[in-house]
Amino acid sequence: MATRILSFVFVMMMMSFTLLSGYCSAKIYKVGDSEGWTAKDDVYYAWAETNYKEFHVGDSLVFEYDDPSINDVTHVSGALEYELCDYSSPKAVYNTGHDVVTLTKPGFHYFITSNQAQCVLGQKLEVLVTHDPSTPVPPPITPSKILPVGKTYKVGDAQGWKVYDSDFYNKWSEEKQFNVGDSLLFEYTDEVSDVYEINGDLEFMTCDPTSPVAVHKTGHDLVRLTEPGVHYFITSRSGFCEAGLKLRVMVGPVPKAVAYPNFPKKVDLSAVERLNNWLKTFKPQPHH
Repeated sequence: MATRILSFVFVMMMMSFTLLSGYCSAKIYKVGDSEGWTAKDDVYYAWAETNYKEFHVGDSLVFEYDDPSINDVTHVSGALEYELCDYSSPKAVYNTGHDVVTLTKPGFHYFITSNQAQCVLGQKLEVLVTHDPSTPVPPPITPSKILPVGKTYKVGDAQGWKVYDSDFYNKWSEEKQFNVGDSLLFEYTDEVSDVYEINGDLEFMTCDPTSPVAVHKTGHDLVRLTEPGVHYFITSRSGFCEAGLKLRVMVGPVPKAVAYPNFPKKVDLSAVERLNNWLKTFKPQPHH
């Protein structure tokens, strides 16, 4: 028993050391340096190229700007959206004024502001992210780890995402069973303006939007539930969250497939025997 405990402690220590080593090697870049995140022609292209910056998986970008009501950081999917300043289908939106975006995947990443006038003036950033050569590349995802395609729940059903009743969304979520792989669809008008995913119960109870996990504000936001546990959603609109526009969902693990016994099919054994006997007539006979 003692040997098992010591082995477990050793494994946990090694895992902690590996994680800390990865985090220690990561860098944090303040976008634009002293300029911050603002509208200036080609400043971010030059910033990304200055001193031959290399962005690696695990690094973070810090976007700092003054007025979140007219500015944000919109992570868009591709080069076309980047070039056209098209923010209609973002991967994520941040608008706290001090947004920390961790680069979790290799490849090109594109960031713009949804203030189109400022985006056209040059407030956009393209970075190429690679794996850090000094750290091991994580193993590829095996098919067993790929999330299943789950159910999609429209939050609030016909009511959508709006101020309706102080306990409405609590009752709505309690009637459902959510699992990893399911998705939540938030549909709302400009009056509501956004969906904030937040960290914990305290922020949920106090309607505190200052440190969100993610921000969505397209009016048709599809949020996939990728981790088990409790997930919290509110709106940053003053007074709306306090009036009941907030959602807490409990997400269970990936449901296991039900295994059904393989019952043997009904077979006409006499017919099979006749077939075998007929086939035996074609086998060569041994010579004596």
